[in-house]
Amino acid sequence: MMVGMTAMLVSVAELSNIFSVLAVLICFCAMVLFIMRNMMVFRLHGDDLMFGSSVHQVQPQIPQMKMMKVHIPFTFKLQETSKSSYSDLQCLISSQVPYTLQAFWGVSIRELHLFLWRPWSVLQSQVSQDSLLQGHYQQRGTVLNKSVHGDEVVTLFLPKPALDLGTPPRLCYPLVVFLIRSDTHTLHPDETVALISVVHIKDSVCTLPTSILAQYLKQANGQLSCLKQLYLATGNPLGYEEDPSMVCSPDGSDSSVWASASEQLCVVCQYFPLSRALLPCRHTCICASCFGKLDRCPMCRSPIRSYFCIRGEEYMPVETSAPTTKPPPIMQWLQDLNDRLTDFLGFQR
Repeated sequence: MMVGMTAMLVSVAELSNIFSVLAVLICFCAMVLFIMRNMMVFRLHGDDLMFGSSVHQVQPQIPQMKMMKVHIPFTFKLQETSKSSYSDLQCLISSQVPYTLQAFWGVSIRELHLFLWRPWSVLQSQVSQDSLLQGHYQQRGTVLNKSVHGDEVVTLFLPKPALDLGTPPRLCYPLVVFLIRSDTHTLHPDETVALISVVHIKDSVCTLPTSILAQYLKQANGQLSCLKQLYLATGNPLGYEEDPSMVCSPDGSDSSVWASASEQLCVVCQYFPLSRALLPCRHTCICASCFGKLDRCPMCRSPIRSYFCIRGEEYMPVETSAPTTKPPPIMQWLQDLNDRLTDFLGFQR
């Protein structure tokens, strides 16, 4: 009888070892399935290498800025060869419409910005009454009435040598130049009516180089926009002077096209033409294909907060949805088992 009991205990021990091995194998298989199911997406040569066709890493959606195409009839820039002094400031101007040029020296910064946000009807009445910025500047400079012309050099100078701008931070701009359309009777509300350029001139107190600090665009509907340069992949700035007929501005849906930008390729793939300007750094350096794989600008490494298109993206191939195939019953059963295990352990699917 003792022999029978011993044999039974040995059999039970052997069965328990088999059950332990089976339990370990089941746990191991479940762990492998769990890891494969929830494996992160690897990047290999720009493509996604995935374990499991149902797992995708989703990047945060970067919003696109709505833009509008605006016609700019003026160009205003400083001559690089000029002395750029108060007595001899040479600028290069072109216009596609008749206009009036008015220059003001020592303009109050605060009053200028309050003035620019007023409705166009108020500004137009002050122009007709010759009272533009009255009481908010120290000296009035050159006044010109011009017709349509190409690039033309205009020399601006300070009428009197005395100009009190104070010490930095100054409360006055050295020079503000208005280019105002003369034919403003039958204009579309989105038409440009004035281009305002704020110019800094180097002096003994503020030794920064002479440059245009800011340019503002005034439209007939009262909209005020600050013009900013875009930076191409070559490092050269791309301003509205490259194509004076258009500029991107908020509150619209169309995108504009610059010939200079369309000739350059994406700095990442070097295949598609660059088509997107990144914000806030304003680097125009990538295409739509590479944009979805980046969260930082490839030029300056700053985070991409938003973007807008500077040209059409019809070069992108049309995405076709792959036909869905139903997995085999055994794979479906394993996926359901893995889902239950994931939920039981408290992990997120």
